[in-house]
Amino acid sequence: MSDENRAVLRHLAPQLTELLEDPGHPVLMRLFPPAYSDLAHVEKQEEYRHLMQEDLVARHREELELLVSTADAKTLTEEQLQAWTRALNSIRLVLGTYLDVSEEDESRSPTTPEESVYQWLTYLLGEAIEALSGQT
Repeated sequence: MSDENRAVLRHLAPQLTELLEDPGHPVLMRLFPPAYSDLAHVEKQEEYRHLMQEDLVARHREELELLVSTADAKTLTEEQLQAWTRALNSIRLVLGTYLDVSEEDESRSPTTPEESVYQWLTYLLGEAIEALSGQT
């Protein structure tokens, strides 16, 4: 990976970490989807959020910190690469929410720098998954 691409990762991860200060922010909805979608289960959803939100936020922070701390590594352990895939996917989900990306948009050419970053994250995530599955 080029030094510029590593710098992009070191730049993106802290931005998401900052957003995690407000887990209810609409751009984070794909990171924290509701456990119960039926309006009849509002109380159960609130209880789930109360019980799990802090742990989920902490896990995301840890993975983003690991991504930054290993961004310059020439090789990663399997455990580190697994954390990278989760961190890359988290950044990608939030950026996709911000861009309002849908499945139909996945194959179109990017028209903004943010869309280019989104597509690059999609590519990088795919490469990481292939490496974990032993296909590379």
